[in-house]
Amino acid sequence: MDHDNFIFCLEVVPDVETHTTTEVVKTLEQLAIKEGIASIYKMCDSIEGFEESLNTLLYDDHNFKNYEIIYLVVPSEGNNICINEYCYSLEEIAELFEGKMKGKILHFSNAKMLDLSEEESQYFLDITGVRAVSGYGTALKILSSSAIDKAFFSICQEHDNVVEIVEELYQKHYALCKLLDFRLYY
Repeated sequence: MDHDNFIFCLEVVPDVETHTTTEVVKTLEQLAIKEGIASIYKMCDSIEGFEESLNTLLYDDHNFKNYEIIYLVVPSEGNNICINEYCYSLEEIAELFEGKMKGKILHFSNAKMLDLSEEESQYFLDITGVRAVSGYGTALKILSSSAIDKAFFSICQEHDNVVEIVEELYQKHYALCKLLDFRLYY
C-alpha cells in the first residue's frame, strides 16, 4: 500500500471498556472498502490514554512515517482539547508533536472547534512541522463532520497541494463546507 494511503485516528469516547462501533469507525471502514485508504483507529477516555496513544504513535509505531493524516476526534472548549475536565491547549499539543509531524495533515473533526489566529496557526505549523492543520469553525453537536471528513481524506489522496484539496472539497461539498465552516491552515 502507498505511504499516502494511511490515516491514524484517535477518538475520545466516554468509556473504552464499552465496545461500541462509533460513527468514526464506520467512516474509516467505508474509506477502506470504497477508497482503499487504510487507517489505524484508537480510542481513549482519559487524558492519560490520550497522551499514551500519541506517545505510542510518535515513538513506537513503526508505520508512523506512512501516515499522511492524523485525525483527532476530541471534544473541546475554545482552542483546547478537553477530556474528563482536563484541558490541553493547542500550544501544548504542538509541543507534544514538536518537529515530528513533517509533511502530515492534522485534521480535527467538528467535535472540536478550530479557530486559530494567524499567529497561533503559524506557531503550530512551525513547532510541529505539519503540512496543514484542518478542522471546522463550527462545532455542531447535532451534525457530525464524518461525511465531509471522508470526502476530505479521499481528496487528500488525489492531490498534494493543500490549496487544490480545499478548492475541490468546496466544489464538491460547498453547502456542508460552509455550514460547518471548514478551515485549513498551512
